Amino acid sequence: MISTKGLSGVQSLYSRIVELFPQKFTFCFAYGSGVFKQLGSSDQSKNVIDIIFSVDNPSEWHRENIAKNRKHYSLLGWFGHEAVAKYQENWGAKVYFNTLVPIEKENAVIKYGVISHSALVTDLLDWNDLYLAGRLHKPVEIIRNASYSELRSALQQNLHSVVHAALLLLPDAFTEKKFYETIAGISYFGDFRMIFGEDKNKIENIVLPQIKAFWDLYAPVLNSMSDYVDVHHSDDGHQMCYQNFSPTARHYHLNQLPRTPQRAVVRAWNKGSVKYRQDTEDALHSMAFDPDCGKMLDSCIRDIVWSSSITQSLKGILTAGLLKSVKYSAKKVLKMYKSL
Repeated sequence: MISTKGLSGVQSLYSRIVELFPQKFTFCFAYGSGVFKQLGSSDQSKNVIDIIFSVDNPSEWHRENIAKNRKHYSLLGWFGHEAVAKYQENWGAKVYFNTLVPIEKENAVIKYGVISHSALVTDLLDWNDLYLAGRLHKPVEIIRNASYSELRSALQQNLHSVVHAALLLLPDAFTEKKFYETIAGISYFGDFRMIFGEDKNKIENIVLPQIKAFWDLYAPVLNSMSDYVDVHHSDDGHQMCYQNFSPTARHYHLNQLPRTPQRAVVRAWNKGSVKYRQDTEDALHSMAFDPDCGKMLDSCIRDIVWSSSITQSLKGILTAGLLKSVKYSAKKVLKMYKSL
């Protein structure tokens, strides 16, 4: 399971909302502060509901959606569905967002993104953008389960990958809360919006109200890695985690990293070596003997997120339109100042 089950009334709300869109999508989920309670949010009903559609054919999906929901699109929609699909596929993190869309019958405001099935699977497996892969590290509300076994497998692999990465970033002993904060924080490492535009307490605000949901999500993964990490339940209700901190364990986690960060850490390891550059296998083996190899991974992940967060945000100026972009950004900045 990669989601938590909400109240049936909430689930039916999401079902009614997605009925307003073309039904040729293979996977759909909702996430964010409009879906899950976060600390510092006094009225969840006023928050934007974020929804993602995974589709086989973006051009066909946008053709039908423009016909049904033309007002959702900025001026870019006037160039037609093929132009919209090309812009989606060739820029940023390969997601096309329409934001601040009012659903008047439901008294709700949504932001929805569209990504191709193939681009989503690639990001889940390789972390080339760590954009939607990062959002799926956290509990989400599944509106429609993945149609393809390939996608279901990639969703599960994404959860295993983030545990391997988190264990490389963490010390030999850590709290359950710190474990989830590390997982939730990976997709925010390097995000320029965390410098200006996001709540400074965002990661803690996400994790604290959802400890149980995170446990439900990651308990099966942790059970499968019992040789490498152990979770101790204490009488006071707190949980401590202890991991195998040996070079053998680090080598295992490094080998299990997604392709993009793994290649990045190998390049970083070889940087400055003019005479001799190790291949991937030798580099990972050598790196495993360095207890601080997690710092190198941290830097590489930050570079991935920094790039995708900037390009996707710039892309949003055209997809949302200037007025909506300013309005949406202003709300984010206001949250940031409140958190200060």
